[in-house]
Amino acid sequence: MGISNIIFIIVFSLAITFFVRNLNRIIANIKLGRDINRSDRPSDRWKNMFRVAVGQSKMTRRPVAGILHIILYLGFVIINIEVVEIIVDGVFGSHRFLSSVLSVGLYNFLIGSFEILAFLVLVACVIFLVRRNVMRIKRFWSKEMTAWPRTDANLILVFEILLMSAFLIMNATDGLLFAAGESHYLTTFSNPISQYFQFMFIDFDVKTLVYIERFTWWFHIIGILMFMNYVLISKHLHIFFAFPSTYFANLNPLGQFSNLESVTNEVKLMMDPNADPYAVPDSLSSPPDQFGAKDANDLNWVQLLNAYSCTECGRCTDSCPANQTGKLLSPRKILMDTRDRITEIAYNKRKGVEDTKSLLGDYITTEELWACTSCNACTDACPIELDPLSIIMDMRRYLVMEKSAAPTELNMMFTNVENNGAPWQFPAADRLNWKDE
Repeated sequence: MGISNIIFIIVFSLAITFFVRNLNRIIANIKLGRDINRSDRPSDRWKNMFRVAVGQSKMTRRPVAGILHIILYLGFVIINIEVVEIIVDGVFGSHRFLSSVLSVGLYNFLIGSFEILAFLVLVACVIFLVRRNVMRIKRFWSKEMTAWPRTDANLILVFEILLMSAFLIMNATDGLLFAAGESHYLTTFSNPISQYFQFMFIDFDVKTLVYIERFTWWFHIIGILMFMNYVLISKHLHIFFAFPSTYFANLNPLGQFSNLESVTNEVKLMMDPNADPYAVPDSLSSPPDQFGAKDANDLNWVQLLNAYSCTECGRCTDSCPANQTGKLLSPRKILMDTRDRITEIAYNKRKGVEDTKSLLGDYITTEELWACTSCNACTDACPIELDPLSIIMDMRRYLVMEKSAAPTELNMMFTNVENNGAPWQFPAADRLNWKDE
């Protein structure tokens, strides 16, 4: 084992250590949310995950972005098979380990496929950069897309371009070294794309080619390890979290809202003609939990998982009728704010810092919450079935049931329900008078 192998093992171990530590912190942040049971209908949940997260079924609703994303997705999944080979080579000092395990035909097919996908990923990233920064598509330039979200997206795209370029240059110089008979480079492979890069290095001597090949090899693997850790602090966390998010997604019809158990029990007691009006149900023998959500840790853990899984693609906001009519509401911002707030809560908790903020007021305003029409367009549009509406409704519940801070129109309706048994401002006897007019 040489010095380069030892260095590789150290770098790889550090990268994995940092990744596991930071991933565990995010999981701990998600667990700060309230408990909710999403273990029902396991077969339907597996089907939903494979259909949406694996099959990318909702991405193609917007064909251009959908097809480009599928290319990136396939490239990310398939090309990373090659990472296994690089890791083995890095640890043991071998060269193209898989060539000694697989048949020549299969290995050539894999490397050729990797190169084609790498080139397609490179092209897709360039197109995405043009769409974001030259065409300036509206949903990428909304108010909530401040400097960091836009920079974050661009950094990832540039990073992907550099990684794919390094992979193709590595293969190009590797092919030239094989042709030159260099002792360490004794494996031939299919290079349908990298062969067109070889003209740039054709006049280089063997020593220089070795330097270039080694540099791109190290750049590629270290870049991947850096990317793996960077993802945890970027919008691209959905690369990992899209799968649990779609598995634990709400499988009920979009128009079916959840009920608070404590309120449901009270209503059942009220509607029971045989019930003692002065009896206290078992569920209320102790004070009920807070109604609704004021802060991020008042939400359930699935809602927090949704917040961390948000791709910031803006499809939810782009589909929101309230946002389209100029209202302040942006479902994407709701998820981004929730993620930022729960991260802040966890950080302050770890550091022992006094926390005086809350999700409601400091991050999300009441104007945003009441602008929502609860149409579920945002949830339907989300490519990984996140549910910003559930967060909005829980925060509304807090405003109405804890603070009695409903808009005037709703307070009038509540009064009518209390007095007339219906939301209308006239008694039951007069409700059909319109037919005689």
